[in-house]
Amino acid sequence: MKTDYLSPPKLNKGDLVRLVSPASYPDQTSVEYQKSVLESWGLRCDTGAHVLSECGYMAGTDAERLADLNNAIRDPEVRAIVATRGGAGAYRIADDIDFEAVKADPKPLVGFSDITSLHLSLFEKCGLGGIHGCLYGNTAQAAVKQLLLSTDPITLECKPEAVSAQVQFPGTAKGRVIGGNLQLLATSVGIRVPDMEGAILFIEHDRAGLGTTDRYLTQLNRSGALDGIVGVALGSFEKARDHVDRGFSKLDVLNDHLGKLKVPVLGGLYAGHDLFAKDGEHDQSAIPLGSMAELDVEQGTLVVESLVC
Repeated sequence: MKTDYLSPPKLNKGDLVRLVSPASYPDQTSVEYQKSVLESWGLRCDTGAHVLSECGYMAGTDAERLADLNNAIRDPEVRAIVATRGGAGAYRIADDIDFEAVKADPKPLVGFSDITSLHLSLFEKCGLGGIHGCLYGNTAQAAVKQLLLSTDPITLECKPEAVSAQVQFPGTAKGRVIGGNLQLLATSVGIRVPDMEGAILFIEHDRAGLGTTDRYLTQLNRSGALDGIVGVALGSFEKARDHVDRGFSKLDVLNDHLGKLKVPVLGGLYAGHDLFAKDGEHDQSAIPLGSMAELDVEQGTLVVESLVC
């Protein structure tokens, strides 16, 4: 694994955050909502020029989406970047980021799902972690606020009612958290997957199909991408709840693959797709990717250090 890592400074009241759309496009209401959340924290917020642009299912052309992302990276006034949504398309520009500008002025990027591609690329090329999360839901907002405005560690606990909570292999582990959406991680093999020697793998997924999960985990394992990992943390696999294919469930697939790794595995973390708060609204916690963490299966916790300093 890399030995040089970037720690962006934490944000202060009055700092500027920019909303960009590196993947699919949001609607105006979503942009205004996210802007209002950030401003309620005492931050200023503006948007990239193409935040609402449309090109098929993407937020403008590759050149437009990349320009917005790189402009935010290069702008010294911008202190953090928030992706308005995931979807599709970030993987098309992830390897064309201005990495020299990132190294000169590192700043946290918030996003998940398709934004996993950007997180992987930034960590592999620059040693810069990111925040796997969003601004929808009370827990989500509180976690992102903490991770941007403070240097406190964040603790995620196993929720017994979660689908992935049924996947557990005992032990403890300490390492940097690397990963994100399973599909984006697997399809990044050979392009932007960083060395995971000594890492804790974090994965979540938003598809029910057993075959796709089986293929993704096989690809990661057979490619050597998982060589040297010291633990696994599982977020949401809620789409697979009650889904059985010829007597086999997603849990069978996960237990089969992850058990062979012979490392501690903690499931049931409140992070990723298809998670809801008690009021029925979408919610999740955020995880600092690239940060050091301690995983304890018996305690049911993943404690992750701050991304910012």
